[in-house]
Amino acid sequence: MNIQELIFNLCTARGVSGDENAVSSVAEQYLAAFAETSVDRNGNVIAVCGNPSADKTILLDAHLDQIGLIVTDINESGFVKVEACGGIDVRTLQNEVFETKDGARGTVCCLPPHLSDGSESKAEPMSKVWLDFGMSREEVQEHLEIGDTLTFSEKPEMLLNGRITSPALDNRSSVAALIAAGELVKDAQDYKVVILLSVQEETYGTGAATGAFSQEPDEAIVVDVSFASQPDVSGQYAGIELGKGPMIGIAPILNRDMTDTLAKLAQSLNMPFQYEPLPGSTGTNADKIAVSKSGVKTALISIPERYMHTQSEVLDPADVENTARLIAAYILRGGSAE
Repeated sequence: MNIQELIFNLCTARGVSGDENAVSSVAEQYLAAFAETSVDRNGNVIAVCGNPSADKTILLDAHLDQIGLIVTDINESGFVKVEACGGIDVRTLQNEVFETKDGARGTVCCLPPHLSDGSESKAEPMSKVWLDFGMSREEVQEHLEIGDTLTFSEKPEMLLNGRITSPALDNRSSVAALIAAGELVKDAQDYKVVILLSVQEETYGTGAATGAFSQEPDEAIVVDVSFASQPDVSGQYAGIELGKGPMIGIAPILNRDMTDTLAKLAQSLNMPFQYEPLPGSTGTNADKIAVSKSGVKTALISIPERYMHTQSEVLDPADVENTARLIAAYILRGGSAE
């Protein structure tokens, strides 16, 4: 499986939180090659492989949705009012271009510096963000309705050193890791393997909460992205590097036996890995899954990423491949020693 091509195809598909149908279809096509797939009533993509009759069920979760905008108004002049759908970074929006489902593009309105008295030098709050599609209200309404979602117009690109930049690497890179891992464990005997590509993580976490509840797993591994070093980053993330392997989470809500097993497996595979200590909750779907029903033993693996929640996220696909390999090794080994 070409991991770069997989990531590009997933990132190109639309899928703002609550509107994930397009990317769900792309992911489902890949999963159907080796697993029984379905889509539940909330829109989660669920794929089952391994041994359906096994005594243990392991859930592999990554969220499908991306951040974007939602249309709230179209005024008489054709300017489009929007609000954030997920954690949009308003600092990056000035003159950013967004697009509709049918490919119409609009730019974020911005006051030219020549007309500014300096008071507009700070990022505008979302309450003041409008888009200009260069059309009249009637023409705009041929492409947009109130409640439609908009995505960044940028597409995936290769950088030097084999790295990738794209919107939606959070969290399509993790979806790619689970598809690759699923292919490696499709015939595993010790586990029923359930891949949950969950919806709405960027807004509420609905998909992970309901998906985990319905599947009743014994264990779960959640895959998401986390912070890599870049200029001005200090503290624990200053030492996290792209290409130096997946980040294994350590947190009170996570199962320590699973965490320790993942670290030992990485060492035995001569695979680079990094630790991510977290003081309480993780800010990922792991928090929802660990407390589902009577509780689920849960581990967290994160892919290092720069510039999260922007149109130009950056990562190293080698970290995605190693995440898939590590998950597959855990499943084929039969889990933790506990």
